[in-house]
Amino acid sequence: MAAHSAVLSMSKIINPFWGGRLGNTVKVFGTTLTSHRNKAWLTPPPAKYGGRHTVTLIPGDGIGPELLNHVREVFRFSCVPVDFEVVHVNSALETEDDISNAITAIRRNGVALKGNIETKHTMAPSVKSRNNLLRTSLDLYANVMHCQSLPGVQTRHKNIDIMIIRENTEGEYSSLEHESVSGVVESLKIITRNNSLRIAEYAFKLAREKGRHRVTAVHKANIMKLGDGLFLQCCREVASGYPDITFDSMIVDNTTMQLVSKPHQFDVMVMPNLYGNVVSNVCAGLVGGPGLVPGANYGRDYAVFETATRNTGKSIADRNIANPTAMLLASCMMLDHLKLYDYASLIRNAILTTMNETRLHTADIGGQGTTSEVVQTIMRIIQSKGQLTAEL
Repeated sequence: MAAHSAVLSMSKIINPFWGGRLGNTVKVFGTTLTSHRNKAWLTPPPAKYGGRHTVTLIPGDGIGPELLNHVREVFRFSCVPVDFEVVHVNSALETEDDISNAITAIRRNGVALKGNIETKHTMAPSVKSRNNLLRTSLDLYANVMHCQSLPGVQTRHKNIDIMIIRENTEGEYSSLEHESVSGVVESLKIITRNNSLRIAEYAFKLAREKGRHRVTAVHKANIMKLGDGLFLQCCREVASGYPDITFDSMIVDNTTMQLVSKPHQFDVMVMPNLYGNVVSNVCAGLVGGPGLVPGANYGRDYAVFETATRNTGKSIADRNIANPTAMLLASCMMLDHLKLYDYASLIRNAILTTMNETRLHTADIGGQGTTSEVVQTIMRIIQSKGQLTAEL
């Protein structure tokens, strides 16, 4: 299937984080969009074979396989010049052969789109989380989540616009545990100066590029004075180099309360690994749930895109009721990363029109639509824009 020539004008290209707050943004979720050509955090792999890109696709568990099938369906329909190399990872196996193959494929292709891989706590302590192995092996140090309200989704708080930057490779996820004596287990939380400075620099640089005004460091330095104290100190050091951006800090337990009561006080938030997991889920709940928010993992050399909250959704798998929005938006972030801006804008606009104007919603956000009905509506909207498409 030949890729079509992009025809959207430069003035109608939305940025990789749904529009952000750049100076030339007119309307985020409507039909008027944002001009951009931001610098990438890392150089994406070059296109091959007549302008096509190869992307590693890891279906994962639960609803991952069906949602990624819908992504492939939308890409084929929209003639997106991306070919997927599918790598299956069996979360039931104790060996690491599958995840090693996936990591090798990502190193080869540079970019991946994945469903969440289940981590079973009932397995032997020696079995490490496949998701964690992937992030640490590829040094995907920055997890980025843009938590933004959708006008068509009913929530308690409106107009939320928060960016969460989570350190992705250490902290409580270091997988260093041992039983020192019978009945006494020690779990090591690793905080390093280099990685703390790196994630703080990423957060402030992103804040500046997106026209943001405040960065909040989330910590528990009142209790973990050395570990979280080092993280907070590194954030302060980096903040001194960005006088145009206000810096503050907040203890993690207070942060969760402030998020559900006064979320609009937050702009960009940076935090260690475990706090990022907790805060990401709270923020997703504020805007409608895990089915709406995409996420990205960036390193120096590789990028992996997925849903922001990393839920497998096993309880609703294969029932045609899962919300495809988060995974489709994650695929749009991937297209932005590959500099396929026009395709990303085309698909993203159709998704947001379905959510905000057509208001065809799945059950998780109060609707009665099925997964396939939402996807079919998105493709009809793409077709209505006059783009060259495959058969519906």
